[in-house]
Amino acid sequence: MITTGPEISTAPVVVLGGGIAGLTAARELLRNGLDVVLYEAGPSVGGMADSHHDPEGFTFDTGAHFITNRLATATGVYEQCRAVESYGETVWLGGRSYDYPAGLLRVPRFVRAAIAERTHPRHGSATSAADRFRREFGTALADEIALPLLEAWSGAPATELAPAVADKIPSGIAQTVGLKLAARLTHRAVAVGYCQEAPQSANVWHVYPERGISAVCESLAADVADSIRLRSPVEAITVSDGRAVGVRVAGREVPAAAVISTAPINVLPKIVEGTDALERFRAFRFRPMVFVNLRLQGRDLLPHTMTWTPEAQLPFFRLTETPQAMPWLAPEGKTLITADIGAEIGDEHWSMDDGELGERCIDALVEIVPSARRDYLGCRVVRAPSAYPVFHLDYELDRQRLATSTGVDRLLSIGRNGEFAHILMEDVYWRTVRRARRLARELKSGAPVSV
Repeated sequence: MITTGPEISTAPVVVLGGGIAGLTAARELLRNGLDVVLYEAGPSVGGMADSHHDPEGFTFDTGAHFITNRLATATGVYEQCRAVESYGETVWLGGRSYDYPAGLLRVPRFVRAAIAERTHPRHGSATSAADRFRREFGTALADEIALPLLEAWSGAPATELAPAVADKIPSGIAQTVGLKLAARLTHRAVAVGYCQEAPQSANVWHVYPERGISAVCESLAADVADSIRLRSPVEAITVSDGRAVGVRVAGREVPAAAVISTAPINVLPKIVEGTDALERFRAFRFRPMVFVNLRLQGRDLLPHTMTWTPEAQLPFFRLTETPQAMPWLAPEGKTLITADIGAEIGDEHWSMDDGELGERCIDALVEIVPSARRDYLGCRVVRAPSAYPVFHLDYELDRQRLATSTGVDRLLSIGRNGEFAHILMEDVYWRTVRRARRLARELKSGAPVSV
């Protein structure tokens, strides 16, 4: 039962979506004594935090996911995890790899350009992502590495993206170097630049579930099992007098004390009835991604676990060899390299046959892994239509307002897609916990919901 000041309501809080954000919100609200119903449109929970297991013994997720011992403990999966002993990133440029960040700091033109920016700083605030990256890294590193990667990832010119794109990189170079040194001393993959909501330190390191990332949502779901309704897409969210009061599911009206949505924010206006306060979010755009999971003979084929590839002749902008860091995710003597390709729904890469897509990636991969053609064993392809939010300048002010409120009382939008934020899994978890606790307090007091 929810007490709302002078009123008593038996309506539950309704949560839309069974990914990590929705499950975390449901669990936290239940822990705070509220009734909750979670509607998931699909046949299972997980959302993009899902894992795939093929008959050949390879395990891969939808995109590259990493979690820490801190998040594993909080979600109840620590005992299912193994420690990640090492993790490194490189940049492939001009036919060779450069460790990040130390290797790049040894390139004279990058250092000279960075020093020039520091000694002759530009006046005023950065006006675009391109401007901000050039100020922070120098024009050479920005133009050769950071901006090409950003544009491949977002599908938009860096001059048209908001400076806030750079906020997704929480660690400065000095802190990064310090944490990487701690990783060498502790023989653990200390998390670097992974979380903005909780402190980074040598005591926070990467672990990974033996059966893949889906274990996180499965654990959360076990704690809220009685509240979950699968195969139950929400058809509409009802708003009355500026307040979310219920939802419609399978033609049935369900009253709600509050509604929490994890749907992509640009979808929310399509299902909200009774207000046009969310219409401004229709313009928000997400970048679809194609993840090509290449199976190969051998192990440790890439220079490090993750390799960034900013040069335009390569179809992918990032390669991740997860078995380098988590060897149990591939059969002994074999490996898996995931190639990330930015796409648009219906374009060449999105529509290409899986086999042809794998061949195209292998043809490009031989530049980095000369034996790739000989060692290729086939691929599995996963497509994500709403993989990453695109911070376009056209709607930057509306994006900033969304961080405060949806504009509708008791209607929250959470998670990476719901908040339209560049946040990783651990940030999603801690932010959702904080907002759910605040929602519980405000519902109990009868105050307007402002989270």
